[in-house]
Amino acid sequence: MYQALYRSFRPETFEGLLGQEHIVRILKNQIKSGTEGHAYLFCGTRGTGKTTVARVLAKGVNCKESQEKRPCGICENCKAIRDGIFLDVIEIDAASNNGVDNIRELRESIKYPPVVGRRKVYIIDEVHMLSAGAFNALLKTLEEPPEYVMFILATTEPQKLPATILSRCLKLDFHRIPEKQIREGMRIICDKLGVNISDGALGIIAANGDGSVRDSLSILDQCIAGGGMEVTRQDVLNVLGTSGEEVFIQLTDMMDQGRTSDAFLLLDRILSDGIEVRQFMKDWISHYRNLMIVKFIRRPEDILNVSEENTERIREQSLRIDMSTINSSIIELAN
Repeated sequence: MYQALYRSFRPETFEGLLGQEHIVRILKNQIKSGTEGHAYLFCGTRGTGKTTVARVLAKGVNCKESQEKRPCGICENCKAIRDGIFLDVIEIDAASNNGVDNIRELRESIKYPPVVGRRKVYIIDEVHMLSAGAFNALLKTLEEPPEYVMFILATTEPQKLPATILSRCLKLDFHRIPEKQIREGMRIICDKLGVNISDGALGIIAANGDGSVRDSLSILDQCIAGGGMEVTRQDVLNVLGTSGEEVFIQLTDMMDQGRTSDAFLLLDRILSDGIEVRQFMKDWISHYRNLMIVKFIRRPEDILNVSEENTERIREQSLRIDMSTINSSIIELAN
């Protein structure tokens, strides 16, 4: 059965992770020195690696290798955790198991020591979805768990957690992944799959992934499904339902020159082609952002995700449009 790219290429060790170097450094040092905590709180936007790192940490504390090499990713315990059949790693989705009774069952189960590994690890995803009663039931257990138990709580909304829960966890903040790292990671995956993908296509995917590896890989998955072993910039634009930079240059010129009727005709043609309106507006705002960047950056091509030719056209357009117009246009489009 086919597996989505973000699942089939999920990192098995710390070395395979994209970004989050600050978190990897902390966890590797703790595993090496044997000073792992009993409760962690992983916070961050979707697709930044919270669940992946939680599983890698669970492998690290249960790996059969020496502490310096944990997790190895190839021992029996690591493979069992990867396949979701390791008895001592329990994953709970708090979105569908958010009641007091669910937490009471958890509290009963921690009384029993690990069956195979060193530590019994509970990974509670979307922990902010727990009810107030469930949080209260979890509190005492979280404060004084048995020495063989580890809790890893993951959430996209830490502000919804009670302060009493926050104070009992080691809080680690997951950052959005830089586009450069996402592009490099996807390039490696494409090479492994034998997919020929252009730099422009990778750049657009990474930019629209918005710092989320999972979102970026989902877009890549769609492009490969639609384009086969050859993925071009246009293939990505078709999947995203958006337009290329050339359209925004032309449309912005029309607005700046007061050619309103021409702009409406161009917009009508674009939208009649099935372009998604929200995505189009988001990309037009990005174009005005690019105009702002070239006014202040000497080498904007290192930042802008467009071709050299379009970088020059954006530079020329930026010289014709003053800063106040750019600012007001961004505000108007954002509203």
